Amino acid sequence: MDKVILKDIEDAREVLRPVIKDTCLLKCHELSDLTGGNIYLKTENLQLTGSFKIRGAYNKIVNLSEDEKKAGVIASSAGNHAQGVALSATKLGIKSTIVMPRIAPLAKVAATINYGAEVVLHGSVYDDAFSKAKEIQSETGATFLHPFDDKYVIAGQGTIGLEILEQLEDVDVVLVPIGGGGILSGISTAIKAIKPSVKIIGVEAAHAACMKNAIEKGGVHTINTKGTIADGIAVRRAGDLTYEIIKKNVDELVTVTEEEIAKAILLLLEKNKIVAEGAGAVSVAALLNTELDLKGKNVVSVISGGNLDVNLMERIVNKALIGENRRYTLKVKLIDKSGEMAKLLGVISDMKANILTLNQTMYKNSLAIGEQEVKLTLETFDVEHTQKIVEKLKEEGYEILD
Repeated sequence: MDKVILKDIEDAREVLRPVIKDTCLLKCHELSDLTGGNIYLKTENLQLTGSFKIRGAYNKIVNLSEDEKKAGVIASSAGNHAQGVALSATKLGIKSTIVMPRIAPLAKVAATINYGAEVVLHGSVYDDAFSKAKEIQSETGATFLHPFDDKYVIAGQGTIGLEILEQLEDVDVVLVPIGGGGILSGISTAIKAIKPSVKIIGVEAAHAACMKNAIEKGGVHTINTKGTIADGIAVRRAGDLTYEIIKKNVDELVTVTEEEIAKAILLLLEKNKIVAEGAGAVSVAALLNTELDLKGKNVVSVISGGNLDVNLMERIVNKALIGENRRYTLKVKLIDKSGEMAKLLGVISDMKANILTLNQTMYKNSLAIGEQEVKLTLETFDVEHTQKIVEKLKEEGYEILD
């Protein structure tokens, strides 16, 4: 098995220098206040194609033999590797075919086509697309580009680690998302080679924790995954090469819930004006749950991608707002008499809440003759504001129903 060393990453840096951006490192005051550390965001969501993946894809394609380039390239991807391969191949004048799972966000599918690739949709998860890509490869002779378990891909992603050390020399902790492990392998290899004292923490979605399972069981195996808004890291089997690197270099692996990921996306969008997809926001989700001791530490959280499907954005934001009690649904018992609804709405209006939905009914066995149930969804400032509204309604004599 090929090893990845610092020299490979430094070589990749030279290859990539005219092609990619050195993405900026931004201080996040909200997360710094929450954790007691100095939190910085490595904004790979602002990279070409909207994610870090172009680093590894371009480095891999440049290092193909001339015969391999002539045969064209094929890849499987949930979206970001697809775009990285498509743009890299187009820049280098090489034909590319990408197999994507049918659940891949439409925005990522459209972008991949626009970057010049032929797209094949197959299966419900990344691993299904991988199997189909290998099948097409055997039929066409195209060169398969693995999204994470490849020396040149890992080296390309590792250039992020070099940038972090240049941008924040006294960094103490780096949090990195994990799917198959390519970006974590690359960053950890670069940083541990130059500054081994830095603590490297990998973050997975709890619904697709293939690397954490591999480390715990002492070897790579296929796991059952659940649906996750972090679709870009929904991988059922970690890489063999990435497993060996992560086992050696990474200090800790943690998982985050769907609720924590949604809250991270909302925080980045609302407080930092950063659009992060689910996979890109997991490192911030790990900071939000405050289970890591980061007090006084200089911490970098890698935002690995920003290709968030706008059709999904409203649902994610809504879920996060509900989780924070900023969208709150309650049921109130009301006397079925003229003017009572206006009085109820007046109380809510005086409390500065916005009514998003309202439904009323008298067709329930639990209601007496002359009673109504009113169900309201309110938009509030925060949990405290929501509690004050409920308390005010009770003070005014309204019965809050279960």
